[in-house]
Amino acid sequence: MRFVPTLCLREGMIVGKKLYGNNEQVLIAEKTELKQTYIDKIKLLGFSGVYVEDNISKDIHIETMINEDLRIKAVKGIKELFVASEKGSKFSTPKIDKAKLMVESIIRNILENKNLMVNMIDLKTFDDYTFYHSVNVAVLSIVIGVALDLNKNELYKLGLGALMHDIGKVFIEKEILNKKGKLTDNEYVQVKGHSELGYRYLKENFDIPITSYVSALQHHERFDGNGYPDGKSGKNISLFGRIISITDVYDALTSDRPYRKALLPSDAIEYIMANSGSMFDPDLVKIFVRKIAPYPIGTCVRLSNNIRAIVVDNYEYFVMRPKLKILTDENKNPVEPYYIDLKNDKNSMNITIVDIVDM
Repeated sequence: MRFVPTLCLREGMIVGKKLYGNNEQVLIAEKTELKQTYIDKIKLLGFSGVYVEDNISKDIHIETMINEDLRIKAVKGIKELFVASEKGSKFSTPKIDKAKLMVESIIRNILENKNLMVNMIDLKTFDDYTFYHSVNVAVLSIVIGVALDLNKNELYKLGLGALMHDIGKVFIEKEILNKKGKLTDNEYVQVKGHSELGYRYLKENFDIPITSYVSALQHHERFDGNGYPDGKSGKNISLFGRIISITDVYDALTSDRPYRKALLPSDAIEYIMANSGSMFDPDLVKIFVRKIAPYPIGTCVRLSNNIRAIVVDNYEYFVMRPKLKILTDENKNPVEPYYIDLKNDKNSMNITIVDIVDM
């Protein structure tokens, strides 16, 4: 299985990983042969790409950090919670209990796979961005928490805060949140208010740990003190707030938004690293960048010698040196596939990955 950007999709390709529509129902099933009408729908819904099965990737298996059924169930649960909040409904206990149970399930999944790296490009639609984003931030935050050896109770508090970190956005006008152009000063002030609105709403309406709703308040604070709402800096920002600030930015950068296209994972990680010590806690950045693959398994890459390859494995402490399956020569002519390991092969020490490409 390999990832193919939407613009590079062609009729006849075979879908390798199911796509879900805005109602979290299966839009395109696995093993489906793509037709032009399907490709048009994929573009319309704003998917960044699709995982496909083909000859060059038939031996590549990608393990997910949490199973897809749980992920979709969590997206539907958080969507119900946010929609009810937006409508001003009174929450019944089961709704918040459902979110709590989702966090516990996500933690169990991640602990069962704690040696895995985050190795997939996320597939989400424009319209349901907020709900997928909330689940992704929870997953990524818990991954960092596991790497920090937090106990299950702390992981639960972190995951719950991460899952609910953007609930304040339901109180911001959709026209402002989805605006394609530059925000006015007044609109920007309104958007910035979402973290405090979410904090107050969580504190006043739900029986959740203090550290969970405080992290929602602090996820836009910056390590150098130039964030909001309170301009806190360094370790004066809660640990959970510092973790979620990283995962929130990473998932946002790797998602298509109304005002810009998604960045590749490698570019988003480069942004996180470049802002280590200013926006983000440098100690947490070090952990984050070894758990998130900049070149996920199944992505095609161009090497410094102009040869093209597909990533087949990643190494946690050597994220820029994956194992590759070589597919072309330097002139882009197909070759009989063979493998090189940028981490372990001495003959490959001078080879680097230049960028992610399509075959």
